[in-house]
Amino acid sequence: MGPRIAALGRRILVLLHHDAAAGVLLMLAAAVALLLDNSPLAWLYDAILSTPVAVQVGALSIDKPLLLWINDGLMAVFFFLVGLEIKRELLDGRLSSWNQAALPAAAAVGGMVVPALIYAAFNYDDPMALNGWAIPAATDIAFTLGVLALLGSRVPTALKVFLLALAIIDDLGAIIIIAVFYTADLSLASLAIAAICTAVLLGFNFAGVRRIAPYILVGIVMWVCVLKSGVHATLAGVVIALTVPLRVPPTAGESPLHRLEHGLHPWVAFFVMPAFAFANAGVHLGGLSLADLLAPIPLGIALGLFAGKQVGVLGFTWVATRVGICRLPDGVSWVQIYGAALLAGIGFTMSLFIGALAFSDPEHASAVRIGVLTGSTLSAIFGYAVLRLSVRPADNVPEEAPRFAKTPV
Repeated sequence: MGPRIAALGRRILVLLHHDAAAGVLLMLAAAVALLLDNSPLAWLYDAILSTPVAVQVGALSIDKPLLLWINDGLMAVFFFLVGLEIKRELLDGRLSSWNQAALPAAAAVGGMVVPALIYAAFNYDDPMALNGWAIPAATDIAFTLGVLALLGSRVPTALKVFLLALAIIDDLGAIIIIAVFYTADLSLASLAIAAICTAVLLGFNFAGVRRIAPYILVGIVMWVCVLKSGVHATLAGVVIALTVPLRVPPTAGESPLHRLEHGLHPWVAFFVMPAFAFANAGVHLGGLSLADLLAPIPLGIALGLFAGKQVGVLGFTWVATRVGICRLPDGVSWVQIYGAALLAGIGFTMSLFIGALAFSDPEHASAVRIGVLTGSTLSAIFGYAVLRLSVRPADNVPEEAPRFAKTPV
């Protein structure tokens, strides 16, 4: 039995290191949620998510159902990792120069604007429904890269870089949208303490503090303050991430940002995001009719993700290249850009998250889930099919660095 267990363990590790593993696990978590919510065990699914969880220190207490601990707590860790990735890409990565960022930036803007307009066109006469305009503007990095990974070496490296940069800029846009448009009544006292925590974290950075523990301890205090302030608590994760040092002296070894990013990535990919998918993808499909699918909210979300992302990403990319701002990466065709535009319509995690902020009542929440699942599924299937037919293993020619813009002569 020993050798067999060891061999099974090695196989599991190989599977977990596959680029598609996180996306596949997300799909499985969502599928389990759908199955449970449409089975005789639906009561158990609801009971798990509504389980009260309380933490109290003196007079300070946080008492929320498990669902909100996942959405406010675990997702703060997700946004912390997103913030680390954004900072690294902006300072030392694919977005550190205009030449590298111009094309994915244009595509990301189009991929946010057009889906939001499509959603608004279907819901303009309902002020409550219009609050969800940002739901189809999001792109799910894990799902998108998971689908790309299923194509293996067929996908040109430059196309992967383009889509990853697009998704990162899209995440940055989603963070700004959440901060500006999805906040409740503000507590100035809590915000003031959060601002002091931010100043302390920046002081750590400028003072050259390289240990991770001080950032985490002050960050926890900041998260509690932001949670109590009316601003969504996940944004604390982004602010904390931006204060973590990236550039350190060569003698200092790996930077705190790199250590945190590498350490957190498996936890977020294989625990945080699947837990969020399980908690938020459940929707009761009993009695679901065509009229429900064609209602303004789910139809606006589904078409925003599936059609809006295509038009926005491809259209803005074409305009940006025509006016000379940038050009396509070497070895990437317009058909492949179209396939990437389709995959950008996989909104899943971020779309569900924004939907939870936009609507709190069960009726609207179900409509959001139906729309997100429909639009994301169509985008994944058609995006995979287009790229599967448009790329060959020979297309993936190694490059030193994909360039997205015209360089000066």
